[in-house]
Amino acid sequence: MIELRAIDRVFRVGDQPVHALRGVDLAIARGEYLSLMGPSGSGKSTLLNVLGLLDRPTAGSYHFAGEDTGRLDDAAQARMRRQHIGFVFQSFHLVPRLSTAQNVALPLVLAEVPRAERAERVRAQLAAFGLTDRAHHRPDELSGGQRQRAAIARATITRPQLLLADEPTGNLDRHTGEEVVRVLERLHDDGLTLIVVTHDPALGARAHRRLRMDDGRLVGDVRGAEAHDAAR
Repeated sequence: MIELRAIDRVFRVGDQPVHALRGVDLAIARGEYLSLMGPSGSGKSTLLNVLGLLDRPTAGSYHFAGEDTGRLDDAAQARMRRQHIGFVFQSFHLVPRLSTAQNVALPLVLAEVPRAERAERVRAQLAAFGLTDRAHHRPDELSGGQRQRAAIARATITRPQLLLADEPTGNLDRHTGEEVVRVLERLHDDGLTLIVVTHDPALGARAHRRLRMDDGRLVGDVRGAEAHDAAR
């Protein structure tokens, strides 16, 4: 589903080039569950932004579902991102003045889904994530776990192929974080391709494939039972 070839991403700070990604080659099959780990500044967030079509590489090619994304203009990339990729962030990014139901509905509003269909899909999504009784509450009236579940519900209401989760448990206590991880893994069990960026070794070890970055390079790629053994 995903194929990166010789991906570089170079930023300029003053007159100096900063190599955030260096020659990254990566293939990800549909339905995989990966963790992405590495020290701060290793390139994890930059790689996630490239995968999510939030940033363009300086060099190399990125194919998503058979499409060469480098050939797409900004509008076409935005459309692909909206239709096929979901995002979950550490700080939730819910709109404060909107209710839970309105936050969850936002991607459908942007996709111009008819009102009746939108309402039905939001009702089903809230029920699936245990948020029916919080439908009319604003984010500041929700617990941290409820906010993250609302964010995941919003990210997946368009039925994306890929979900990118950037430190999804970073603002949560251990128990609540465990609940959120189970929600993500349930979505993966239903066929969603899941990539989790984390600094938490325990969370990273749960993935079926573990990637590690350092200095902009992909320096580790461990699969299957080896991933769990390597984490011990």
